[in-house]
Amino acid sequence: MESRKVQRVGYSTFSVSLPKEWVKETGIKQGDLVMFLPEKSGSLRLMPSTMIEQKKETEEYVINSDLCDEPDMLERLIVGNYTLGRDVFRIVSSTRISSAHGEEIRKIIRRLIGLSIVEETQNQIVLQCSIDQTKFRIDTLMRRLSVIASTMHSEAVQALVEFDEEFAEDAIRREDEADMMYWLAIRLLLSAQWDHTVAEKIGLEDPRQIIYYGLIMRHLESIADYAENIARRAIEFKKSSKNEVSKRVIHQIENLSGLAQNIFLKAMDCFFNGDIGIANNVLEISKLIEKEHERLMKELPELPILMTVAWGLARIADNGAGIAVIAINRALEKPSKVCSFHSLNPS
Repeated sequence: MESRKVQRVGYSTFSVSLPKEWVKETGIKQGDLVMFLPEKSGSLRLMPSTMIEQKKETEEYVINSDLCDEPDMLERLIVGNYTLGRDVFRIVSSTRISSAHGEEIRKIIRRLIGLSIVEETQNQIVLQCSIDQTKFRIDTLMRRLSVIASTMHSEAVQALVEFDEEFAEDAIRREDEADMMYWLAIRLLLSAQWDHTVAEKIGLEDPRQIIYYGLIMRHLESIADYAENIARRAIEFKKSSKNEVSKRVIHQIENLSGLAQNIFLKAMDCFFNGDIGIANNVLEISKLIEKEHERLMKELPELPILMTVAWGLARIADNGAGIAVIAINRALEKPSKVCSFHSLNPS
């Protein structure tokens, strides 16, 4: 970090010299314009005007599919470009795009909102994202992902308890929608990091909220993943050993599921309403769930499918507890009865 003295120029103007290395890196020349963006924290962001004026639509990123020879590598690169806020990227090959890669591309773009193929030849495929990301609210996406994850959880456990494969299949199908919400939210949050206008339009009042929302979206996406896995185990369970399991064991799993579900839904409420007391209670309940999980695992040594289900429910509770911790941290940013601010400087 460098410091600069403020100099007075004339009667009403103040100036600060720019660091030489930064001027070199940005290519600023005498007579160029620079832009000042005031932040809510009181800081001032400085950037070359060319950075503001640059059109993202003119940028194109190239992915060499010939080098994507590992499983799902191309898919992950497409998702990465999408979440980084890039609008146009071209997948190329020195010979031809393989049929496997073509199918991989079509499979993943169905799970990325606004992304589509706009050009295709034998040796290249151009993808373009056409959404206006400033039309989305980040809190709306978070609530939507929370509902999807909660529904998947309920359907997966119901499929297990009622031996109903249809509920399990419904939960599995919802995983794509959960991914769509998650990846879109990450795209918005990463864009908000460097574009103050995007942050305001998606509902972020403070830059610190970016990390809060990002962490919670990750917790919710993990909950959806665990719910999908439970749904798949429920299908296996229906086809294998359901007749060997007592109703008491099924009831215990159902009870563990209810506690885990309650934890993450209460934690989400705490994040929005700032109730530190309830968030703390959620964290205490999570300790009880861990004990219940340990006890249940001892009773299921001969039932690996149900052991996997119980483990998944415990992980859902862990993610709910993680959301509760974030809720407490966010609430502490504002003074309250339980924690207020006092200046140490004498008046």
